[in-house]
Amino acid sequence: MSDAVIVIDMLNDFVTGKIEAERAQNIIPTLRDELLPAARAHDVPVIYANDAHRPEDFELEVWGEHAMRGTAGAAVIPELEPEADDHIFEKRFYDAFYGTGLDQHLRSLGVDRLVMTGLHTNMCVRHSSATGFFNGYEIIVPKDCVDAFTEDEHENGLDYLERVYNADLTTAAALIEEWEAAA
Repeated sequence: MSDAVIVIDMLNDFVTGKIEAERAQNIIPTLRDELLPAARAHDVPVIYANDAHRPEDFELEVWGEHAMRGTAGAAVIPELEPEADDHIFEKRFYDAFYGTGLDQHLRSLGVDRLVMTGLHTNMCVRHSSATGFFNGYEIIVPKDCVDAFTEDEHENGLDYLERVYNADLTTAAALIEEWEAAA
């Protein structure tokens, strides 16, 4: 098994900005202090999938202007700033795969399991997990590394990921333990 951690939309506009999800604060410490450092220490690629919208993007009709390409709102929050060896993909839709080249990149790295993290459990994490699942990847979701606007949306998202995409719902600690045992 070869993993990659996908960090979805941990951007200024989603954490403290235009479409603030206060609950994002719940997952930042676990990502920053546990999962991402462990992934890097075990040579698990860390891949950021970030909204980078253009004015013509139809999603803006639903959510308003947010995470516009090249703006501070579209930047990863300082607490989770990508490191030099991390990979960054700009996305224009909920799905981190759609039109980004992510699948080809993961295949070039030999990845077969996706560790899905970030925002929002019921939207971008869900849609990205769908394409990952349809492309044959195993989906791993550390419950303490994803969240949504509300507890209900978060729990419904987790339930859907488990039922429909056979996602392995776990925790950051359990996943890190697995990586350490395999080292």
